[in-house]
Amino acid sequence: MTVFILYNQCYLHKLIIKYIYWLNTVVFLFNPLPCCILALTITTHHSRKFFSGKMGLFKAAGVVYKPVEEIDLGPDSNEFYLKANVKAPRMAGFLVKIFAWFLESRIIGTLLLYILKRNNLIHKLVSNATLEEAPMFVPLHPFVDLNEQEVEQIDSDASPAERVQRAMDCLPLTLEKSVDDSNSSSFRRWTIADYSRAYSSGEITPRKVAEQFINAVHESSRAALPMSFFINYDAEDILKQATESTLRYERGDPISALDGVPIAIKDEIDCSPYPTTVLVLLGGTKWLHKVRPCTGDACCVMRLRSCGAIIVGKTNMHELGAGTSGINPHYGTTRNPYHPNKIAGGSSSGSAAVVSAGLCPAALGVDGGGSVRMPASLCGVIGFKPTFGRIPHTGVLPLNWTVGMVGILAGTLEDALIVYAAISGQLPSHEPTILPVSAHLYNITRISKYLKLYDEIRICCSNALHLLCEHYKWKTVEVTIPEIESMRLAHYLTIGSECTTSLSSALEKLDFAELGWDARVALRVYGAFNSKENRQMQIHKNIFAKADVIVAPTTGVTAYSIFDDALKTGELDYINGAALVRYQISGNFLGLPAVTVPIGYDKEGLPIGLQFIGKPWSEPTLMHIAFAMQALCISHYRKPKVFYNLLHKN
Repeated sequence: MTVFILYNQCYLHKLIIKYIYWLNTVVFLFNPLPCCILALTITTHHSRKFFSGKMGLFKAAGVVYKPVEEIDLGPDSNEFYLKANVKAPRMAGFLVKIFAWFLESRIIGTLLLYILKRNNLIHKLVSNATLEEAPMFVPLHPFVDLNEQEVEQIDSDASPAERVQRAMDCLPLTLEKSVDDSNSSSFRRWTIADYSRAYSSGEITPRKVAEQFINAVHESSRAALPMSFFINYDAEDILKQATESTLRYERGDPISALDGVPIAIKDEIDCSPYPTTVLVLLGGTKWLHKVRPCTGDACCVMRLRSCGAIIVGKTNMHELGAGTSGINPHYGTTRNPYHPNKIAGGSSSGSAAVVSAGLCPAALGVDGGGSVRMPASLCGVIGFKPTFGRIPHTGVLPLNWTVGMVGILAGTLEDALIVYAAISGQLPSHEPTILPVSAHLYNITRISKYLKLYDEIRICCSNALHLLCEHYKWKTVEVTIPEIESMRLAHYLTIGSECTTSLSSALEKLDFAELGWDARVALRVYGAFNSKENRQMQIHKNIFAKADVIVAPTTGVTAYSIFDDALKTGELDYINGAALVRYQISGNFLGLPAVTVPIGYDKEGLPIGLQFIGKPWSEPTLMHIAFAMQALCISHYRKPKVFYNLLHKN
């Protein structure tokens, strides 16, 4: 049936029906070899007609786009809004294996990929499209001083510890009450400032927190539904770091507010003494370290260490970053702390989950296609992706060099700001880091909203935005953002072609049996992509001429269920995947800064996030607005079902 769905619009309809009957028999007998032979025989017999184009299969026409200056971006625009056009059934278990076998065959795989791309409008909207605008190949924006109000500028030669202190000085007033385990309506997570105060006052030591962290990770892995937060962590190394931090506090000489604070690192970021086992948008493999050994810390990790942070291990992720669920057949499925039967999102699934569950106030992820903001939204935490180029990428797997970006997951905006201050800046171009001073919110008069979406999420986002604008007397401007589906597809082409290019030398030596089945499918599909950009940057520049930020839901759906058939093979669920990433692509494809803030919950109690997208280099404006949104929502945050209180003295 899977193959029929993929083929039901092609010229081989009758032939494929016969093939399906045969395939059903093969599936029943659990013997794929005869099926592959028959498939190759059928395809070889007809391949000459297909590849010569005589049957018309390879004559997919592309759309002709009107010039950008003729596009109406107003709220009453008649621009056609194309919803996500995903024609691919969910597959897991044995179906994924069959699909992978066919994709990896030389002839039938080529045919399958062509039809898959054609049916999903990739040829029409992107590959064969005609447009007047010149493509933008790298979203690297010239630094522009936006003259933002209420900001603190930090010199590029300031040390990470000095940056952290400047960030602490910029923080707005925070809630001083403790985590209340008995009253979920007043729940909040411990912040970096909470850890720093507790250590400085002697209420608890970093060593004690480290011990409680290790016990909590052990407990989470032994649960009926293992949470699978980490791919790798070293208890001895964690205790060593914590002991050194404890001694510094006893001497009255902590390095910074981050001293002794547990911080987790996504697996695709180099971090000693752990091997980097993953790949950027495909993550958490068991083979990459064999061809790319980790010899030290990434630049962002070195900066956190220099501030005294305790690096507690490498978090789980979707294998090779090639999916949105966080289901990893090698290291286990990272589960959502709000509902362990639901996904945590991907690919930075482990980083989002450890923050949500209270194991760390902040963690690092990498955002190549919403991979920080998506799991942050699903797990009810902050997800922040700076402007492309703002954070050095030394020591991060270079799989998606024009769309991937180190990002921050944190329990609060305050913590995201502190970590951002520590790891940003000091780039070769020496742009200064600019932090928001949020004690006084300035008047942001223009917020472009784009909320065309499913009802439950749309209503929650609309209510939160209305509350924000009413409270601060801000104005909204409704806009139409055309060609979102085209941008999503173009992003897939870009990230896919870059990923396979980055991995090409490693894949030549790889035994594909070491990959999860869903990752094998992803690599085969990615290998068929050719990168081709569109003109969304020009469209967004026109929108930003009318507004300071764009606001949209972070995801189109909340966390969906984890099914047992996917645990050992992974799953292909491109319909849910498209709904999850749809409103996040501009941050990656165009290199724009973006932040997601938790604003509410659906009827199952699953978190909903609201996303703010800004102009290049406008991190202070985004953080001003995000602080304002958080202040209005934080008193209503709910405690996850899985939560660990590391500052509890008992």
